[in-house]
Amino acid sequence: MFARVDERGQLIKDAAGRVEVRYKASDGRAYRAAERNLEAIEGAELLPDSACAPAEESSARGGASSPRSAADKRDGKAAAAARAAARVHSADTIIVYADGACSGNPGPAGIGVVLQDGGVRRELSQYLGQGTNNIAELTAILEAAQIIEQPERPVRIHTDSRYAIGVLSQGWKAKANQELIARVKQALTRLSDLELIYVPGHSGVVLNERADALAVQAVKGERSTGWVVYDGKPA
Repeated sequence: MFARVDERGQLIKDAAGRVEVRYKASDGRAYRAAERNLEAIEGAELLPDSACAPAEESSARGGASSPRSAADKRDGKAAAAARAAARVHSADTIIVYADGACSGNPGPAGIGVVLQDGGVRRELSQYLGQGTNNIAELTAILEAAQIIEQPERPVRIHTDSRYAIGVLSQGWKAKANQELIARVKQALTRLSDLELIYVPGHSGVVLNERADALAVQAVKGERSTGWVVYDGKPA
């Protein structure tokens, strides 16, 4: 779980003494929690506001959403999703969608990866055990990078984790997960034509939704499928 803090890491409370929290940085749904119900994770890094999607208050926790801000949020996600879906790739490009899921943060974690190579699709649903959302997102990208057998071909990896893109390709300084980040970066260096592409989660992008479903499946079932190969679309 993510909570809004100031530059010193102190919780920012509203007039009612509640703190804005998110269950996933890439998800704009914001909730409010009492300070007494929150406990900091030792060594957790402070993320910039840009690491999180714009907030949309969720009525499920008693928050009152603004119709305009909610509509703007939906429009922004739809536009980003449309841009990702409209991209034209060469015929030899390997298309990857990688996602992580976590029940609690930290908590039981899993990943889902969809790799489309022409008419052949590979899918992975893998349970990680206890972990954080960021660990899951990074591990999904790692598994995708390691499975690619022809690293000289163009590879486009889609993720809904701004954090992963930031620490892997935009020079963000990470206090946590440094060893894992180094492993992912090393795995990515073998890919000669790589691009990490941000795609908003839960926005109707078919392969991204599939990767999310595979990650959630791993968490709920606490099991891994290994890589499953389909000659065409999965049943």
